[in-house]
Amino acid sequence: MPRSHSQAFPVTMVIALLGPVSCSDVALGQTYPPSNPFMGPVGTSTMHANAASSGATTYSGPGSGPVSIVQQNSSAVFASILMASDGMLMCVATKYVDATPWVQLVDPVSLATVAEMKLVKSNTSDLAGGIYSYLDDQSRLVLVNADGDLQRIAHTQQPNGSWQLSVAESVPIGYPDVVGVVPDYSGNVWFATAQGTTPGAGAVIGYYSPTSSQTYAYTLPAGEAIANSISSSPDGVAIASTAALYVFEATTTGGVTETWRQAYDRGPARKPGQLSWGTGSTPAFFGPDTGFEYITITNNASPQESILVFDSSDGTPIGSAPFLTAGVNSGTENASLAVGNSIYLTSTYGYEYPPGAATGPSDPASATFVGGMQRVDVLPGGVGLTTVWENHTLTSAALPRLSTGDNLIYTVEVDVATNMYNFVSLDPTTGQVLSTTPIGNASLDNTLQMVGTLGPSGVLYQGTEGGLFSVSAVPEPGLFTGLVTMLAAGGGWLRGRKRARGDERTASSF
Repeated sequence: MPRSHSQAFPVTMVIALLGPVSCSDVALGQTYPPSNPFMGPVGTSTMHANAASSGATTYSGPGSGPVSIVQQNSSAVFASILMASDGMLMCVATKYVDATPWVQLVDPVSLATVAEMKLVKSNTSDLAGGIYSYLDDQSRLVLVNADGDLQRIAHTQQPNGSWQLSVAESVPIGYPDVVGVVPDYSGNVWFATAQGTTPGAGAVIGYYSPTSSQTYAYTLPAGEAIANSISSSPDGVAIASTAALYVFEATTTGGVTETWRQAYDRGPARKPGQLSWGTGSTPAFFGPDTGFEYITITNNASPQESILVFDSSDGTPIGSAPFLTAGVNSGTENASLAVGNSIYLTSTYGYEYPPGAATGPSDPASATFVGGMQRVDVLPGGVGLTTVWENHTLTSAALPRLSTGDNLIYTVEVDVATNMYNFVSLDPTTGQVLSTTPIGNASLDNTLQMVGTLGPSGVLYQGTEGGLFSVSAVPEPGLFTGLVTMLAAGGGWLRGRKRARGDERTASSF
C-alpha cells in the first residue's frame, strides 16, 4: 500500500497567530454556463471544472490562512483528479512501472488508493487513453481508451466495505487516438483525436450518439492536430487545433456541422515550455450574461503571444491583448481561468517538462522559466479587451483554480532557486500573492503544470509527478493556543508566513 507522508513538515504545516489575509471584494461576475445535465457534480466533473472549461468554481477553498497539507506518494503521475457525488476521487494516473494510465479510486481523506483499473496504453499520444475524461450524471468516469472504446467506469462499495471499479458500458467508436472528450447539451459524447487517421491528414472531431448508437465524425484540414481538450456550451462544442479555433454542432439528422472557424497565428514553431506547436490553451466559454457568450484561447505568435476572445455564436473577434513580455514569458501551455468578464492566464514559457513529453523542436531551443500571470477583462458591451494587472514574479508550476466563493485564486509555485514547491493563494483583484505554504522540494513534488480540483468541503486536491496531495484550512487558534503551538513547533509556523507581492501595472485597452 502506498505510504502517506508529510515529508519533513508536520501535517499541520502552518499555524499562524494572525487571522487570514482578506483580499478586497471584486465583482468577478458570478455567471456560469448552465450546468450540463449529462455531467456529474458541477465544479468537479472535469479537469477544467465544467463543460465550458472555465477553470472556475463557486466552491470556497482553503483560504489564505493556515492550511494542512497531506501527501500521498503513489509512484504515478496524477494528471486528472475528479470528485464523484459521494466525495470519492476518480483519478487517471500514469504509473512509473509500465507507463500506462490507470483509473485510481482514491479516498478523499487519507488519499489512499482503494481500487484501481488498468487502461490500455496508447502508442500515439501521451494524452490519449483517458487523461482528458469526465464524470457523467451517474458519477461514472467517461473516457475513450487507446483501443477506441468509449467506456463508462463505475465505482461501488461492497458489503464488506471494500471498493470496486467496473466497466458499466463499453462501445467501440473506431478512433483509438482520442485526446479529449466532453458531452454536449443533448447527451452526445464528443471526442477529438490527436492526429489524423492517415499520415498528414487532419485530426478528427466527432461524437457518439447514445440515441442512435452511431458515431459521426468530421476531419479537419490536412496537417491540423489537436493537443488540448474540448469544451461545450449551449452554443456548441469548441476545439482548438494547432492552426484554428472551431465551434461544431450535431445536426438533427446525424452528422457534424462546422459552425465557424477562426485561424490564429500559430508562430514559427513550438515555444519552450509548451508541449506542441500551436495554442497551448483548451478553449474556455465565459461571459457576464449567459456565461457562454465569449470564448477564449491564446495564439502562438512569436515573440509576443496574445490572448484572443471571440463571440461564441459566430466567431466574430471581440479583441486581443498582448500576453506578458515578448521573448521573456509570453507563452503558455495552460488553459485560461475565465468567468464573467475576466480572464486569468499563467505563463509556462521556458518551463521544463519531463524528457520526451514535448512534440518537435522549440524556437528558441531553450529559455529560462520566469513565470508570470495576467488578468485581462472584456470591456463592457464586448467592445475590446483591457489588461487589468500583470504579476511577473509568480512562477506557477500548476494550472490555477479560481474560486468565486471566496474570491481567491489557488495554485502551486516553484522557487526556481531552491526547487521548493509552495501552495499559494492570490487576490484576483490585484494579482498579489497573499499566502505561501511549502510543500516540498523533491522531484516527485513537481506539479508539472497540472490542474487541481476544489471540492465542496473546501479541500483542494492537486496531482504531482509522484502522486497527489490535499490542502485544507486549519481553524485559527486563539492567542494562547497559537503561542503554545508556535513554541512546540520550534517556530516552524513561520514557514507559512503571509506575504503580498506582485508587479501590477495597467496597460492600454485592445
